[in-house]
Amino acid sequence: MPDPARPRTVVVTGSASGIGAATRRRLESRGDLVIGVDLHDADVVADLSTPWGRTAAIDEVVERADGNLDGAVCAAGLGPARGRELLIAAVNFSGVVELLDGWRTALASEGGAKVVVIGSNSTTTTPFIPGRAVSAFLDRDVTRAVSILARPGRLAGPRVYAASKLAVTRWARASAVEPAWVGAGIRLNVLAPGAVATPLLAEQLAGPDAANVRRFPVPAGAPAEPDLLAQWVEFMLSPAADFLVGSCLFVDGGSDAYLRGSAWPAPVPMRSLPAYLRRMFSPAVR
Repeated sequence: MPDPARPRTVVVTGSASGIGAATRRRLESRGDLVIGVDLHDADVVADLSTPWGRTAAIDEVVERADGNLDGAVCAAGLGPARGRELLIAAVNFSGVVELLDGWRTALASEGGAKVVVIGSNSTTTTPFIPGRAVSAFLDRDVTRAVSILARPGRLAGPRVYAASKLAVTRWARASAVEPAWVGAGIRLNVLAPGAVATPLLAEQLAGPDAANVRRFPVPAGAPAEPDLLAQWVEFMLSPAADFLVGSCLFVDGGSDAYLRGSAWPAPVPMRSLPAYLRRMFSPAVR
């Protein structure tokens, strides 16, 4: 387990703005050593939309952390803008799974590490996301996923955004219970915000889809401030989250409950029963 006498070392992607910047401030205020990753104004400057940028971020973070990470927060992401669908997919999916794969050994070095992936409530509130596109993401074929989703051009940006967040959430939930993660003491979970007053939301409100963004139901009212989400991240990195594994926590002002209140919880569907029973009676991870 990590030595309580030394500061924790936590990497935060997207640390220059929004939820990532608020998280960095909050963690540093409690004495953590934070390694920020972003396109600018960061300890590690890297373009997570490119393979070489992701590789550079992996290597430099491990070097700065001396091979030991106590936590990781994947907050870097691009919003559902039109015309940059491949960039959205690369940052929102590859910029999470490849980095966490690359940091897993450092996260497992002492046990007790926590990982928070910033997902989205778009995963449950966006219609017309084909399963084959999500499967392509999970097969690490981002180009194919985008080609499937980009057909109705006007909706391509929101569809790619939602599908990338859905795929990364499913990846996180599936990985979280595997021996390489939970068996190594790593707790991997997803935080799914809704409307948050970040530059990403400001960009959407200034764009051609502003009317749709304003129309989206948020029962709690105004968008949340980034620091509110950062407080949830802080909790998910704390010892209080030791029994939190593979969860997706919606902190979205009630949008998911309003639009999909009767969809979850759901019983095991009959078509999934054979796989469910195999897992039920197989040895659990200890």
